[in-house]
Amino acid sequence: QVHLVESGGGLVQPGGSLRLSCTVSGFTLAYYAVGWFRQAPGKEREGVACINNRGSITDYAGSAKGRFTISRDNAKNTVDLQMNNLNPEDTAVYYCAADFGSPVTTVQAMCRSPSLLELWGQGTLVTVSS
Repeated sequence: QVHLVESGGGLVQPGGSLRLSCTVSGFTLAYYAVGWFRQAPGKEREGVACINNRGSITDYAGSAKGRFTISRDNAKNTVDLQMNNLNPEDTAVYYCAADFGSPVTTVQAMCRSPSLLELWGQGTLVTVSS
């Protein structure tokens, strides 16, 4: 079976850091782009950062640029999101998704069109609060 599992969420104070991990199983990660998305209460799911299959192309939401870094290790079947200088507006459930079976062709399109993605993890909650 194909699975994505997120981990690393939790409670952090403003200005703090967290590292999220997405571990995949049941398919060859190296063939697919992966993105991190988030959904805050009452808001639509939005793309945070996406990375192509080789790790050579990334795309970030404006709110994430300079603070978040997406990386991947295809040998370990993981895609990480390092989040620094967190603020309360970053509070959300964070999901990873792969373009497994989706029509998106670029990481930019992937990050901007979460509705086109079919393979998602269950999410991990990030709460930024003092």
